[in-house]
Amino acid sequence: MMVSHWRSSLHKLHKLGYQLGLGFLALGLSSCALSNPGAVSSGSGADDKPQVVSTSTIISDWTQQIGGDEIHLTSILKPGDDPHVYEPVPQDSRALETADLILYNGYNLEPGLLRMIEAAGTNAQKLAVAETVPPLQLEQAGQSVPDPHVWGSAQNAVVMVNAIRDALIEVSPEDQALFTENADRLEAELQQLDTWIGRQIATIPANQRQLVTTHDAFQYYANAYGLTVAGTLIGISTEEQPSAQTVQKLVDDIKSMGIPTIFAETTINPQLITTVAQEAGVKLAPQKLHSDSLGAPGSDGETYTQMMVANTRTIVENLGGQFQPFRAE
Repeated sequence: MMVSHWRSSLHKLHKLGYQLGLGFLALGLSSCALSNPGAVSSGSGADDKPQVVSTSTIISDWTQQIGGDEIHLTSILKPGDDPHVYEPVPQDSRALETADLILYNGYNLEPGLLRMIEAAGTNAQKLAVAETVPPLQLEQAGQSVPDPHVWGSAQNAVVMVNAIRDALIEVSPEDQALFTENADRLEAELQQLDTWIGRQIATIPANQRQLVTTHDAFQYYANAYGLTVAGTLIGISTEEQPSAQTVQKLVDDIKSMGIPTIFAETTINPQLITTVAQEAGVKLAPQKLHSDSLGAPGSDGETYTQMMVANTRTIVENLGGQFQPFRAE
């Protein structure tokens, strides 16, 4: 807390000096401004708003909803980017070096960015947002590793939203009331979303509540809402390359379990999962699931809530359930 108050005070002194300087310069600049009425401000750091950098699009959405206009937010990953294989670029390093707060998923979701964050010469506060939630442990290459796809449960999202709120208050304590109000509003929506998803999944016939996807990104969702992940083409990281034996085993499992539909994902090439569907003689859902990224602006997965609604609709409608629209109160 002492570091955050020191940083906040420094920001305010800088802003005061800037404003006093403007006052002394006002008379001298007035004639220039009149002679050049088209001049505009560059907007380069004239305020004391904290510089916040987030890695994933999901964390960026929550952070923007909580921070609003009182933060400068830079989202490194863009809609559709796969965090597992993302290769950082120089501008990512510059953003990290000038940040007051860095918010990242953790649990090795974004390995390239994690290496850059560790190497960045920055005094920024850092928060591994997903690591505020105890992880599920999954097998990968013969080892037990934490599953990073924590956001699959809306209850987990509540925990992470509150952690982001607290981190923003640390770097900008004067905005505590606003951040708290915004986080409370978002939490209320997430609680309603959590209840709604459970009710939607319950409409799927019990013997069809089985999920087959491209990679193992839906364990938290399945555990929270009464599904079983019956199989995946690859594990928790999209860096994996499935063998011919893995593909054939998944085909055989789908046939033996009588699964009617399997699902592709937005961030992964659908070619292999399409082949699996064809060889198993089952339907591939026409809508892809959002797994590691939000959708593009204007899409059905533009925000976290919209993404979860879109995924739930896709799952329910393709596994024989009855979908009812989500309406936040």
